[in-house]
Amino acid sequence: MTSFDCIFDEMSFQTEIIKWYKINKRDLPWRSTTDPYVIWLSEIILQQTRVEQGLPYFNKFLENFPTVKTFAGATETEVLKLWQGLGYYSRGRNMLFTAKQVMELHSGNFPKDYDKLIELKGIGDYTAAAISSFSNDQSKAVLDGNVFRVLSRYFGIEEPINSTTGKKIFSALAQSLIEGQKPSVYNQAIMEFGALQCKPKSPSCSICPLQVGCFALKNHKVNVLPVKLKKVKVRERWFNYFVALQGDKILIKQRKPGDVWQQMYDFPLIETSGPVGLNVTQFNDTVKEMFGNDIKIKSLMQKKHILTHQIIYVHFFGLENYMINFNMHTDIKSVMVEDFAVLPHPKVISDFFELYLQNKPNI
Repeated sequence: MTSFDCIFDEMSFQTEIIKWYKINKRDLPWRSTTDPYVIWLSEIILQQTRVEQGLPYFNKFLENFPTVKTFAGATETEVLKLWQGLGYYSRGRNMLFTAKQVMELHSGNFPKDYDKLIELKGIGDYTAAAISSFSNDQSKAVLDGNVFRVLSRYFGIEEPINSTTGKKIFSALAQSLIEGQKPSVYNQAIMEFGALQCKPKSPSCSICPLQVGCFALKNHKVNVLPVKLKKVKVRERWFNYFVALQGDKILIKQRKPGDVWQQMYDFPLIETSGPVGLNVTQFNDTVKEMFGNDIKIKSLMQKKHILTHQIIYVHFFGLENYMINFNMHTDIKSVMVEDFAVLPHPKVISDFFELYLQNKPNI
C-alpha cells in the first residue's frame, strides 16, 4: 500500500493505545515535568540510544547543568566528557550550541512552541514535536522509529519509512491521529507502545490490544513491516594506536574536525588500509620514522568498534625507548596520565584506559 486508505476505527486505535499506556508506561523522570529544557535533554540524549543506556547520562547532565543557563556556560570539553560513551558526538556539540542560542534568542527561556523550537540547532521535526507536545500540549505528532513501526504494521503501509513519499504518508497519518487527543499523553503512549509492545523483533502480538485490526498480523507481515531503504555501504578502517608511557606522562593528540570523534582526545596513530602486525616491514619502518630507530614495540590489544557508517578495527601497541620530534608532530602532546583521564575520549579509548592505564601497570 502507498496510502492509508484502509477502513479503520481511528478512535479505537488511539483509545486502546492510551489505555495500554496508562497501565504499562515506565516511570521515567522526564515524564513528571513540563519543563521544556528537561524534556529537550531527555530527547537529545535518547536519540539513537536505548532508555536504559541513556538514563544515567540524562541524570548526569541534569545534575551538572540543572538549567539551560548553566548548560550554556559549559565548555565543549566538559560536555564531551559527560557525553563520553554515548556516540554520535555531534549531538553533544549541538546541544551546547543550542543552549547558547536559547540564552541569546530567548533570554534563557527554553521555548515551548514548535515554530520557535524548530529554528534551534540540532532540533528537527521529531524533537520539536516531542518538546512542544510534552511541555505545552501542542498538537504536533511525533514520528520516531517506534511510531513508524506501529503505524506501518497496523495500517499496512509498505512505502519505505525513509523515502520522501513514505515520510509524507506517515506524517499525514500521524497528524490525523493526534487530532482530538491530549497530545502529551497520546504521543508518549504511541512511542511507548512501539518500544515495549510492538517491538522490532518478537513483538507481543498474542497479547496486543490492537491485534484485531492489525494489517501486519492478519497478512503475516509483522516481520516485513516497516520497510526501510537500504543503508549506505559501511566503510572499514584500521587504526593503529601507540601507547607511549614515560613515567607518569603519556603521548596524546586531539582529533581534528572533519572525521570521527572530532575534538576528542586519543593516542598517536597510524591509519592503514588493512590489518598490520609487527612482522610487516613497511609498518615497522613507518613507526621508526615517527618514534625513532631504537623503538621497542609490542602488541597490547585489538578491538572492533562499530559506528553507524563505519567499522573501525583498533590495534593498540605499547612503545618503549621512543623519541619524537614535537616540532614535526605538532598535534602530539605529552601530558600527565591523570590529566588525560579527565579529557573526553572516544569510547574505545576510554575502555582501553580503564583496562590498561587506570592502575598504571607496566605496558
